[in-house]
Amino acid sequence: MKYYLIVGEASGDLHASKLMKGIMDNDPQAEFRFWGGERMCDVGGVENMACDYRDGAIMGFFEVLKNLFKLKKRFKYCERDIMEYSPDVVILVDFSGFNLRIAKFVKRAKIKTYYYIAPKVWASRESRVKKIRKYVDELFVIFPFEVEYFAKHGIKAHYEGNPIMDEIEYSKKRVTSRDEFMSDNKLNDKPIIALLAGSRIGEIKDNLPFMSKVAERFPQYQFVVAGVSWVDKEIYNKIISNNATNLKLLTDKTYNILLHSEAAIVTSGTATLETALLGIPEIVCYSTPSLYYYIFTYIANVKYASLVNIVLDREVVVELLSKKFMTIDNAERELNAVLKGGNRRAKLEKDYQELLIEMGDSGASQRFGKLMVNLLRKTI
Repeated sequence: MKYYLIVGEASGDLHASKLMKGIMDNDPQAEFRFWGGERMCDVGGVENMACDYRDGAIMGFFEVLKNLFKLKKRFKYCERDIMEYSPDVVILVDFSGFNLRIAKFVKRAKIKTYYYIAPKVWASRESRVKKIRKYVDELFVIFPFEVEYFAKHGIKAHYEGNPIMDEIEYSKKRVTSRDEFMSDNKLNDKPIIALLAGSRIGEIKDNLPFMSKVAERFPQYQFVVAGVSWVDKEIYNKIISNNATNLKLLTDKTYNILLHSEAAIVTSGTATLETALLGIPEIVCYSTPSLYYYIFTYIANVKYASLVNIVLDREVVVELLSKKFMTIDNAERELNAVLKGGNRRAKLEKDYQELLIEMGDSGASQRFGKLMVNLLRKTI
């Protein structure tokens, strides 16, 4: 069978590549065409990539406005390419701003539409549920609470676990020793605190300077910035050089950094969940103007910003959001509380065990792949 997949960012490229492996294990004759990146090319072949997601990554309201013409061209190209390839199914992976529009086109073209990693409509912009119900044939979710949420909106959602668990298991098996890690990366003997400032340039510029100032309060630790290769190192280095001297940048080594850290300061997002699943105590910081924060709290459908708290439906990790709460003093106090000997560390570790149980076993990508193949075979 022929599969057309569309992702829009690095995490989608990772999860889609593992899904493709799961599909191939259950459909040896599977053929792929995709919008993706290096991970998907490793599985499906670079010759089958219709578009590199990095060539058109546009994030944020104002960036979208500035690039409306470019976006329109991308939509048209995608629609044309789908029709020329004539797949048995189009699998949309996260990336809701682009993919929900494509879902409408695919449905009208009478091609099966699967959505993998559902848009977080339970957090905000709930009106998008109507589009999912109207244009998506099968919905695949990665959080257990999403099954009940979508059922309330008349949508059957399939849950087979969370693909993040596959990466967690893989990383724990391949982690190097502390001595080897420190030596390979020219780190000193001080304990490490990881800094995860986001994967987008705007997030990094907004959050890393603050994290660097927090580092100045902890000279007994070394702070390691978990950088990403698609962001110019100069952006990191300019911030680091202007702040604390106990900072070091390492690129594309996030899990290894975390697994050798005493704690972490993390920008809200998937990284908060990954950090918790690896068992690393964390505090969550996300810099945003106070006005934006109050707008968010007014329109959001959830009480929390971090996935850890959302999944367990209570405050497990402390969230310092907006200029009002994200202060150096607050961050220093909360970080001390989760470091060894801190008054919140033991409770946090216990909560993390509950989170692991809630998230389920590894192997989700394989299970989702098998389910998609079986569902598709029933309809063609």
